[in-house]
Amino acid sequence: MYLHWLMFALASVGLVSDAENCNQTEYSAAYDKLFVHLGLDKNGDQKRPFYDEDGTHVYMELYVSSIIDVNEKAQSLMTQVRLITAWMNRNMGWNSNEFCEMRTFSGRKDKVWTPDIVIVESIKTEFGTKESPYLQFYDYGYTVLSDILALTSACKMDLHKFPFDIHSCNMTLQSSAYSIEELKVLTFTDPNWVTHESKQSFQAQGEWELVNINIDKSNISVGYEWDMKDQLIYQITIKRRPLLYVINIILPVFFFLVLDVMSFFIDASGADKLSFKVTLLLSISVLLLILNDTLPSTADKIPLIGIYCSVVFSLIGISILETILVNFLMTRGVKKRSAASLETTTADAIGSLQSSPDSVRDQNGEQSCTLDLLKQILSECLAATQQNQQENASLCWTRVARIIDISVRMSLSPALDSMSQNPPRLTPVLSQDTHLITAPAATSQHTFKNMLLTIDHRPVHRSLP
Repeated sequence: MYLHWLMFALASVGLVSDAENCNQTEYSAAYDKLFVHLGLDKNGDQKRPFYDEDGTHVYMELYVSSIIDVNEKAQSLMTQVRLITAWMNRNMGWNSNEFCEMRTFSGRKDKVWTPDIVIVESIKTEFGTKESPYLQFYDYGYTVLSDILALTSACKMDLHKFPFDIHSCNMTLQSSAYSIEELKVLTFTDPNWVTHESKQSFQAQGEWELVNINIDKSNISVGYEWDMKDQLIYQITIKRRPLLYVINIILPVFFFLVLDVMSFFIDASGADKLSFKVTLLLSISVLLLILNDTLPSTADKIPLIGIYCSVVFSLIGISILETILVNFLMTRGVKKRSAASLETTTADAIGSLQSSPDSVRDQNGEQSCTLDLLKQILSECLAATQQNQQENASLCWTRVARIIDISVRMSLSPALDSMSQNPPRLTPVLSQDTHLITAPAATSQHTFKNMLLTIDHRPVHRSLP
């Protein structure tokens, strides 16, 4: 175990021992001799190394150096990783004492056998830098290959908690040709070490944060049950930094809802209230378009932020419909009241014109005066009753509009109503309207009683027979 750790540490830093006991000529001769000993002057050793029934052991290590991009719509993760591969080949070992204490040697990788390890979830794999055609040989028989890859892999993402989401993306390493009996994929370090080294070498500090890396073993059958492949699974957990979305989406939508609730204190008879609410609705529509460009349309669960924006959008839409209805009812009530006043004035004028000739014609008769007075009293009572009914009908629409407006406001803002010192209630409005409705009737009754008292106290002159 410690030997493996030392081997990979040397491969990571590229440490090569120098020949302190040899001069330049001896070192050059030893280098040429080792080159021929390893067979690199020809085709090298192209056979898969194996020594027992356990097959070839390939040790692999994967370090994440940066998260380049996360595409939620395409469900893909683009990262830059460092992949280290090592395997034992005793035919490629040597005695360092015979070669000027050289413990490592670099050679072309097309001269020797290399494992065909692939990443199952890979969509597109490119070399992060120029592909190195060399690998390193160690005197105790290990061969080490190190590559820096720009890897685009498929990753199933659950965006239900967006933008407070955490995703786990797998990178599965396996051989494409060899079965589990021929080749086994192993790791030599624990996940904590891989996570620590990845965070230490992490280069980008963007929207995503690397949480941890777990390592798991598995095997899978390909085609036939007996054709089993050995797998090494790296589970990379990343977390989104949500501050940008909180400032740009969540807080503005919340403030739009607060402004919509406060708009109920604007006079409902004006047009400013309706235009203000429509402006809020259009603002939320812009934020929904931004979310539509970010979130995938094939998500299994609706993201919570989408539900949040849709609920606020619906509440403001209902508020706009309520404002339109209230304006319509109040406008209709004003028209009814104007028509009632005009009809009452016309009736009074006609009554005066009709009563004038009778009063002139019968002004000398005491009995005619009494009849005229009774006619005037009855006409005034009839006019007061008609005015009361018309006023009641005209104020009915205004009262309904106020009831609707206050009910919607109290349903949308219970917290604001409880915090205010004088919350708007439905009862004072109704009592005020009732007072307005009953006032004309009370005035008419008072006038009618005064006239009756006047009739009772007037002297009546009767002619003696």
